Amino acid sequence: MSAPDFWDDNERAQKLIGEANVVKSVVERFQGMASEFEDLEVLTQLMQEEQDESMAGDIASGIAALVKKLEEFELQLLLNQPYDRLNAILELHPGAGGTESQDWAELLLRMYRRWAEKRDYKVEVLDYLPGDEAGVKSVTLLIKGFNAYGYLKAEKGVHRLVRISPFDASGRRHTSFVSCDVMPEIEDDGEIEIRTEDLKVDVYRASGAGGQHINTTDSAVRMTHIPTGVVVSCQTERSQIKNRERCLKMLRSKLYEKKIEEQQKHLAEIRGEVSDIAWGSQIRSYVFHPYSMVKDHRTQEETGNIGAVMDGDLDAFIDAYLRLQINKPEKEA
Repeated sequence: MSAPDFWDDNERAQKLIGEANVVKSVVERFQGMASEFEDLEVLTQLMQEEQDESMAGDIASGIAALVKKLEEFELQLLLNQPYDRLNAILELHPGAGGTESQDWAELLLRMYRRWAEKRDYKVEVLDYLPGDEAGVKSVTLLIKGFNAYGYLKAEKGVHRLVRISPFDASGRRHTSFVSCDVMPEIEDDGEIEIRTEDLKVDVYRASGAGGQHINTTDSAVRMTHIPTGVVVSCQTERSQIKNRERCLKMLRSKLYEKKIEEQQKHLAEIRGEVSDIAWGSQIRSYVFHPYSMVKDHRTQEETGNIGAVMDGDLDAFIDAYLRLQINKPEKEA
């Protein structure tokens, strides 16, 4: 950063400054915990020397708080895969079930917004298709923040809801499904090549909120990658050019995910394992009736506080999933 030509490339300079700030924050967090540990050590020695048991409560609460910080810090350090630190593109698609499934998708949309707010992440709606009566038919979010993809990759899969449907006059219990797809927002690093001749680009009039301009011009863009059939769309920007740029980023991310899935499938075939790597595999159940419970089928993590989960309290599930992935090599070994 002290190089004379540092600011010649402003975009690169801003990126490096962002990376430097992240490294500084990690070091500062560690130094802060080290300082807390030293203070607790001194307080413990003082209690022993003066034989003052009244300090025990403060020491115990201090240790508990420090342990929690250490666990969060450890998890952040374990997010060391190539794209973990990047922003995340999250898509929600309701399954069969009409309005009931579309309403479930909207509840999940609110849940992920709340989770992002708790972490001070920024959320941008890239594409939004409202339901016919309620809920959403599909929605694509860009969640911006350090390690956003690293955390949210734990949410990829099908989310199952069991409840008494508010849209059923007979008050019957319904089961609904929504698929959640999560990808890193990948910049053009040359690893994923997208040729112009492989693209089909359609423009159309955006739908939903956005003011007079967004609803009266063909600014929305739908992009199809002909060799793979992958389709992305974006209508969040007023400019068609900017929506094209967004689509290219989303397409690059989807092609990366497809490449990784193919590699995993190939490795599974070599090992002779039977594994379902499809994005549609069910990962978690949310039961509103006849009892309250959220259970993750991969880790067996569960809670009865469904209200807190729907308000974005997902960290226990994300933590359990990431630690399971980290410990897998040891178990296999």
